[in-house]
Amino acid sequence: MAQIVKFGNDSVSFLKKMLSDKEPKNIFLVTGKDSFIHSGARDKIEPILNNYCYFRFFDFESNPKVEDIERGVYLFNKNKCDLIIAVGGGSVIDMAKLINVFHSEKGKLDQAIISNITKGVVAPFVAIPTTSGTGSEATHFAVSYINKKKYSVVNNLLLPDTVLINPSFTFTVSPYLTAVTGLDAFAQAIESYWSVNSNNESLEYSKKAIKLLWENLPLAVNKNDEKAKENISWASHLAGKAINIAKTTAPHAISYPFTSYYNIPHGHAVALTLPSFLEFNYNITDNDCNDKRGYAFVKKNIEDLFILINTDSKNSKNTLTEFILSLGIEINIKKLIGDNFDTKIILDNINAERMKNNPRHVLLTFINNLLK
Repeated sequence: MAQIVKFGNDSVSFLKKMLSDKEPKNIFLVTGKDSFIHSGARDKIEPILNNYCYFRFFDFESNPKVEDIERGVYLFNKNKCDLIIAVGGGSVIDMAKLINVFHSEKGKLDQAIISNITKGVVAPFVAIPTTSGTGSEATHFAVSYINKKKYSVVNNLLLPDTVLINPSFTFTVSPYLTAVTGLDAFAQAIESYWSVNSNNESLEYSKKAIKLLWENLPLAVNKNDEKAKENISWASHLAGKAINIAKTTAPHAISYPFTSYYNIPHGHAVALTLPSFLEFNYNITDNDCNDKRGYAFVKKNIEDLFILINTDSKNSKNTLTEFILSLGIEINIKKLIGDNFDTKIILDNINAERMKNNPRHVLLTFINNLLK
């Protein structure tokens, strides 16, 4: 069954009809600790839910950890829930995805996550994002951390049945959070553009997302422009649809230990290396090409990308760096982390699964020099 997507500042009203059709006995509501209230989502959603029995789960950290997923699974089953609603950013939606797909798991959850094995029993699932960045509502994978190591669970059952994108929930998001979530979406769109898994469909999603984010993210961050925030809400969803096909690449592969070990928010962590990899991947050769379509195909795609962001091969790194800095995001690692930074931590924890999607083979020596 195709995913139902509703977009607009009244999209949440569809929830009333959907619940009337499903007639759930007990709803499991997964939300952020504060964002549920500050975004205005509670004011629109609770009046609809008051006609049903529901249990709210919000006491968990960002970047889903296995211990929090286990508690969520326990509460889901204890309350005999038969429908799940996620209202929040990417971590909230990923948490709901993982609870939903693992709630019937009888063995050890950490082993199920590591082995990516699920029982295949899920409840109806509604995702309502309150940030514009991860595109988690559009993807069939979710991230979990076990002992600070990132694991991806991949299964079509993770994809929410219904997505309600209400841009007004992002209007109160701070400039910094707007910037880093928007940069996550921007990186997803760019990385899916050069990914070895790209196809015509993913490229169309990427193009639309890049154009919208390039034109609207500075306005959303620096002016809190509501129309711009509406545009990046849709761009985030398109970027999610792009990576659902093509997946992310080197900048994402390197970003995860920055978040786990240095507490740098995910979108900020991805932005640290994105400009360098734009230049690096364009300089691909036949000898280091990972894409079966050949290095000329990759270079042509990246040249098309240059047009979207008004740059060229000589200036691409500087253009992207200036764009990120214009959003108030520091990408100098020394300034950001200081003397405590240890390149070995990053090198030892690069995500190989994401790295293999990069069009150009990446040597550890290049990453080491980049980090220094």
